[in-house]
Amino acid sequence: MTYFAGIDIGSATTKVAIVTEDDIIGHKVTTTGVHIEETSVGILNQILDEQNLTMDELKGVTTTGYGRRLVSFATSTISEITANVKGAVWYGHRAGVKVRTIVNIGGQDSKVIALDDNGVTKNFSMNDKCAAGTGRFLETLSRILELNLADIGDVALQADVPIRINSTCTVFAESEIISLLARGKKHSEIIAGAHYAIAKRLARMARRVGVVEEVFFDGGPALNKGLVKAVEDEMAVELYVPPAVPQVTTAVGAALIARDEYLTGKTIIEPKKLAKRDYGALQACPTCPQ
Repeated sequence: MTYFAGIDIGSATTKVAIVTEDDIIGHKVTTTGVHIEETSVGILNQILDEQNLTMDELKGVTTTGYGRRLVSFATSTISEITANVKGAVWYGHRAGVKVRTIVNIGGQDSKVIALDDNGVTKNFSMNDKCAAGTGRFLETLSRILELNLADIGDVALQADVPIRINSTCTVFAESEIISLLARGKKHSEIIAGAHYAIAKRLARMARRVGVVEEVFFDGGPALNKGLVKAVEDEMAVELYVPPAVPQVTTAVGAALIARDEYLTGKTIIEPKKLAKRDYGALQACPTCPQ
């Protein structure tokens, strides 16, 4: 059996997945930090150890995300949009879902990608200049309200009527939320309002590229049930959220690209033998909605 790894290095978290020729055998998520290669090697070795594998058994390692060029042992690099599409279409195929639109929210960016009937990217819209509509916005919200990030989705679903958040800028929204708290507004209504503010921004991006069902929603915030409902309401579609850990979709896509490159003879270098390098213990966050 042959094995391939994909590493998605985002601004907030690093995701690693290992696949065979036809299945996923392991994945993990951890915070990225400043030591990108050390983090990547550490989390990759954790999965390899759990599967009783060694680095020597990997036939390809493809990196993607903001830090994709900072991993010296990669056999190839790919853009996060290409990897995201690859992973989303693969997940959809396994579930019997024909993905035509992808909504992805990361730690510091958000994307809407339109696919043609063959699952090939035909258009996309990306927000990577402003924290509004990203995981960072949700992180700020949870900090202000002194709630765990993983809990705010369930709290939002308790709201009777979401409060309108007028500011789309994260900095100004923070001031607005503090003002709402001072006026005695409920946490649930504030959170729900913030979710709808994000959803409205995503809906505007989606309209620019054109929305065709089925719509695939991934990234850490896809774990947030309150946000899923808000996006469904604003886009007037039902979202398909991949099972298990939706933020590993792009890492899975990168691993599948490594597989394809190997099977088609495009892999020209072998992964370096790094199994014995010890970068210390890393703390995985398998349910982190970032």
